[in-house]
Amino acid sequence: MTSDTPADRRGGRDRGLLARLRSGRSAPRSRGRRRLGAATRLLAALFLAGGAYTVFAPGLQAQDTPQLSSAAQEGKVLYDQSCVSCHGRNAQGVQDRGPSLIGVGAASVEFQVSSGRMPMARQEAQAERKPPVFDDTQTRQLAQYVQELGGGPQLPEGRDLKQGADVAKGGQLYRLNCSSCHAFAGSGGALSSGKYAPSLRPASDRQLYAAMLTGPQNMPAFGDNQLTPEQKRDIIAYVQETLKGDKDPGGFNLGRYGPSTEGLAIFVVGVTALVFASLWIAGKS
Repeated sequence: MTSDTPADRRGGRDRGLLARLRSGRSAPRSRGRRRLGAATRLLAALFLAGGAYTVFAPGLQAQDTPQLSSAAQEGKVLYDQSCVSCHGRNAQGVQDRGPSLIGVGAASVEFQVSSGRMPMARQEAQAERKPPVFDDTQTRQLAQYVQELGGGPQLPEGRDLKQGADVAKGGQLYRLNCSSCHAFAGSGGALSSGKYAPSLRPASDRQLYAAMLTGPQNMPAFGDNQLTPEQKRDIIAYVQETLKGDKDPGGFNLGRYGPSTEGLAIFVVGVTALVFASLWIAGKS
């Protein structure tokens, strides 16, 4: 069993003090090294991120630009030849010439182009129907180009859009939503400011559907939440099979202008009959 001498105790205290001094000096040095290393790594990461963005950003931007389909590419050629002067490059519109086509969809383009309303010869109260400039294939190509540029309403496939529709329901819907402008017989009518509701007689199934879906000119748009696709088909069936047919269950159609011609006919015939009846009675008496 040993006992510590005073010298040993002093030596132990000196060694402990020296160890504490050494540990006190090395701790700040260790924290400084860690901070310097973290800053170096942060700068290196920022440098690498900036370099990667510089190298790959053009490629990523090119990937974000959607590639046009073959039909849309053909439509772009037609657009650049006939439409760009009024609607501008990328269909963003030209002030005082033509509106933007972004978001109008293929349905609107198909209606306007297939009915000959576009290209428009001159600025008027509204575009008039005339012989189309483009055939069906070219019209679909133009519509596809505008669709891929900005999206929007599209028409269902096929030419016969009234197959399986209910003509009776279509008649009710037509009288409720369409007859106030297009008349009960679909012959159209005048509106304000030199505008008018056109006759429905030349319209095809697809044109009628597109008109209801997009609301061209002064016509309100009937989205699928207002008139369902089935209801639109019912209206098309009524227009195509009843209004355009040679069906006059009430007798003479009197031009199919509605109750105005019927009232005029009754007035003229009635007054004439009364005059002749009065003359006959006067002659007898």
